[in-house]
Amino acid sequence: MVHEGLKKVLNGIVAAAQTAGRAPGDVTLIAVSKTFDGPEIIPVIEAGQRVFGENRVQEAKGKWPALRMAWPDVELHLIGPLQSNKAAEAVQLFDAIHTVDRPKIATAIATEIRRQSKPLTLFVQVNTGREPQKAGIDPDHADAFLRECRELHGLEISGLMCIPPAEEDPKRHFTLLAEIATRNGLTQLSMGMSGDYASAIACGATHVRVGSAIFGTR
Repeated sequence: MVHEGLKKVLNGIVAAAQTAGRAPGDVTLIAVSKTFDGPEIIPVIEAGQRVFGENRVQEAKGKWPALRMAWPDVELHLIGPLQSNKAAEAVQLFDAIHTVDRPKIATAIATEIRRQSKPLTLFVQVNTGREPQKAGIDPDHADAFLRECRELHGLEISGLMCIPPAEEDPKRHFTLLAEIATRNGLTQLSMGMSGDYASAIACGATHVRVGSAIFGTR
């Protein structure tokens, strides 16, 4: 089954990777299904997509358990802010969390990973634009926070995530994130969305989070 939006994005990822001299298989597409219900998500699953992103624990909890009964190989990523009181549900429901950004969240996630004996792929979110309204650790504090996550909380951090300011050239932010990752021995970069994923891939993105280009806009 062909899904035109998905097909176009996958072709775009291949083209961007080849232009950057990278293997297309090194880039994972996270189809961002927030605000869309099961019947709208099913055609994308049927077309072969297996990695999806959600912003809110409660919304994901309402639609994904049933979908995963039918497609147990689906991988679910939390890409929105996490409140510590939702940590237990988040660890239970998701395979990856991209928004570890403060000590309280790191503590809550570490507690639940131990309690549930469930491995998770974890990304630290960096607020590369230092925007007060956005979540994420300040770039100047990222190294210390990563050390805290690893040494104090025993968390295995796989990579970093960022959402560049909408009005700025994202490349500078992608480059900054890649620099922080390199000096901390991290190989995964969650960056790039519908409008800028080609630029993110050129800067080393391993995960791109694309919603509207696949599902359309609400």
